[in-house]
Amino acid sequence: MWLYLALAVLLYFVIRSYRERQQVDNLREKYVFITGCDSGFGNQLARQLDAQGLRVLAACLTQKGAQELERLTSDRLKTTLLDVTSTESIEAATIWVKECVGNKGLWGLVNNAGIAYPVSPNEWLTKEDYIKVLNVNLIGLIDVTLHMLPLVKKARGRVVNMSSIVGRLSTMGGGYCPSKYGVEAFSDSLRREIHPFGVSVAIIEPGYFRTSMTDIPKNLEILEQQWIKVPEEIKESYGRPYFDAFYEMFKYNLATRCCTDLYMVTDCMQHALISKYPHTRYSAGWDSRWIFIPLSYLPTSIIDFVLTRSAPKPAQAL
Repeated sequence: MWLYLALAVLLYFVIRSYRERQQVDNLREKYVFITGCDSGFGNQLARQLDAQGLRVLAACLTQKGAQELERLTSDRLKTTLLDVTSTESIEAATIWVKECVGNKGLWGLVNNAGIAYPVSPNEWLTKEDYIKVLNVNLIGLIDVTLHMLPLVKKARGRVVNMSSIVGRLSTMGGGYCPSKYGVEAFSDSLRREIHPFGVSVAIIEPGYFRTSMTDIPKNLEILEQQWIKVPEEIKESYGRPYFDAFYEMFKYNLATRCCTDLYMVTDCMQHALISKYPHTRYSAGWDSRWIFIPLSYLPTSIIDFVLTRSAPKPAQAL
């Protein structure tokens, strides 16, 4: 019995390994549009897919980012400027993409653009702080998708949405976690709706990685600015020692938890675009796969204990 079970398990992994390596045909004729290519995952994915021979259409926020990406890639790669918070900018980018792809349609849409800060206890923030992040990470992603979807349907292609492990398990205050929960919900409904058209939707759920969003000086500077703006009554309830301890904890986490191997994420994105059998979700990073995913299935009381056991105590805590 045990022999048959072992053979069955071995056969499963052999078949799975074979399927994982199967790629779609005619990669050099396929167009992929990527947002947020100035730096980080988007920049690396654009260069990675260009090296694979795909026709990359890279959207950058700044002219400097676009010029630097063009310098590092082949003549196949084309760039445009895009602000995902502006519908006018998205409309212009959509017209540009249509002109680039012609009758082929758009094989891949990668919604990668995103911001993280401000990150702090929720009570230190304002509605505008949340709107700033949600407009980029969620509303902008939805707006880009709705504009580009007819082109993706024409190619029977792929939509790849950048979420995060904090789209499953909220670990910080601010707009970042709510925005990623929203990306998960939008992607799930979209996947079910457009599957009949031959279009697949993949969700990327990275853990902590070293990108511009996790830049230590920038995050700490914004955290200090947030504390300065907090009303005096709220400051008193938390106390300066709380801020100092939170500051040091935040700094330590940014310095020690962020993985520098961005290929762990971009390889997942690439697989979602070129594999014959793409996954629905990709857990990118060891912390995502082996810590946060398992933790998210535990009872809430255990999750709360694990995530708050080393947190500082407010001055007026009971």
